Amino acid sequence: MEPYEETAARDTPAPGRRPWVVGVSGASGTPYAAAVVRGLLAAGEAVDLVVSRASRLTLLDETGIKFRDAHWREDLRDWLELGADGKPHTFEVDLADARYWPAGDLAAGPSSGSYPAKGMLIVPASTACVAGVALGLSKDLLQRAASVTLKERRRLVVAVRETPLSGQTLKQLVALDEAGAVVLPASPAFYAGATHIQDLVDFVAGRVLDAADVPHQLYRRWKGELGEARSPSGG
Repeated sequence: MEPYEETAARDTPAPGRRPWVVGVSGASGTPYAAAVVRGLLAAGEAVDLVVSRASRLTLLDETGIKFRDAHWREDLRDWLELGADGKPHTFEVDLADARYWPAGDLAAGPSSGSYPAKGMLIVPASTACVAGVALGLSKDLLQRAASVTLKERRRLVVAVRETPLSGQTLKQLVALDEAGAVVLPASPAFYAGATHIQDLVDFVAGRVLDAADVPHQLYRRWKGELGEARSPSGG
C-alpha cells in the first residue's frame, strides 16, 4: 500500500462532520461517480471516498487518470474537473471537505458503525460489488462500509451499472432492496432535454442525489408538460 499524501483521514473528524461515503467499484461509469461527488460537495456535504482496486483500472481506461493513494487529492481533482466528454478543466471543485480511504484499509473510519456517516452511495456498482454487499462478504473497505451502512439502518444507494442482468444478480438486487438499500440502475432518461453526454451523466447523478435527499440542479425535472424540453425556455 502506498503511503498517504497527508494524514487527514487519520485525524479526529471535525466536530459535527457527517460525511457521505462514496464507493466507486470497477463497473464502467466513472463519470457518474465524478458527477455525484461534485454534486455532494457543491451542496455543502462532506465526502469520504473509497475507490476499489478494480475501479482504478476502469478510471485509467475511461479517463487516462491514474488514481494513486499517495497523490489522491491531486488525482481526484483532475478526475472531478474532467467533463464526461474527456475535456479537462470543465468543472471547478473545492476538495476542502473530501477525504479518501484506501480500499484495503479495513481499519478505516467507515468500517465501523460508530463512525458518524450519513450513509453511502455506491456509484457505479458492479455486479461483483452487488454480490459482495448482498452476501455480506466485506472483502474490502467498500463492501465493509456498505454492510455497516445497512446494519446501522443508514441510507445506502446502489447505482448498478450492467446490462443485461443475470438472474443471480437480479436476486441479489432484490435482497439489497429487502435489506433497505435503494437499488438505482444507472439508466439515463431523455425527457430532460439532453443535448450532451454530460446531461445524461448528470441525470443519473441527480437521481442518486435525489435518493439521498441532497439538493441539486443537475437536471430539469418533469413538470407534466409534454414537449417542454424542446421549447425555447425548457432547456
